[in-house]
Amino acid sequence: MKIRFISLASGSSGNCYYLGTENYGILIDAGIGIRTIKKGLKDINVSLDSVHAVFVTHDHADHIKCVGCLGEKYNIPVYSTHKVHEGINRSYCVTEKLSTCAHYIEKGETLCLKDFKISAFEVPHDGTDNIGYCIEIDGKTFSFLTDLGHITPTAASYICKANYLILEANYDEEMLKMGSYPGYLKKRISGPNGHLSNMETAEFLAENFCENIKYIWLCHLSKDNNHPELAFKTVEWKLRDKGIIVGKDVQVIALKRSIPSDLYEFE
Repeated sequence: MKIRFISLASGSSGNCYYLGTENYGILIDAGIGIRTIKKGLKDINVSLDSVHAVFVTHDHADHIKCVGCLGEKYNIPVYSTHKVHEGINRSYCVTEKLSTCAHYIEKGETLCLKDFKISAFEVPHDGTDNIGYCIEIDGKTFSFLTDLGHITPTAASYICKANYLILEANYDEEMLKMGSYPGYLKKRISGPNGHLSNMETAEFLAENFCENIKYIWLCHLSKDNNHPELAFKTVEWKLRDKGIIVGKDVQVIALKRSIPSDLYEFE
């Protein structure tokens, strides 16, 4: 079985990821416009008809902008916790509220969707409710942790379980400190329910590197407080300090914010 992964967008302006087989797939978050989603999928020869579900991590606008359209107009099931669904339907950015398309998965639960085995777990962030996803398919494990203020023992266990890891590296600490954001926002971003810095992500990966991990995609990079090259170099440097060579022992990719990544295919 060939497994396909692409980031359609990853950043504070919008997030959407596709994971699928040769015949069907799922989206993780849908915080970009429907036309952008359809074009991104069409470019890899995927029809929206073959998307069987959307799994939502939390109710911030950059993760849910399109879920109402996908769910109510295209009849695609939208999964998340009860609290996230309540937050979605309160959100100013969701013009089509979820009703018939709403499906539920709770933290600590695992559901099966055709060949996918999908587990939801708690992450620390400041949405109404916040989850990561661990997705097993064809003997491969993908873990998605897109927004989290610190790495809890639960989050750590799913990071270390992954063969393919999508993990936040939101900001460079010096760029945030010296940047133009107001003090309250800097405090929110760097707080325990905000976002992970490049260094926090890099140090955790270096200290907890597991040989089963093959790919790390650094996601949700800030437009104002980070650069893809800086995120990549920070992780590469910390891994190298532990004798782990990027490109040989593991692949590391910093995802672009507003354009699709390469398509990754795994047998």
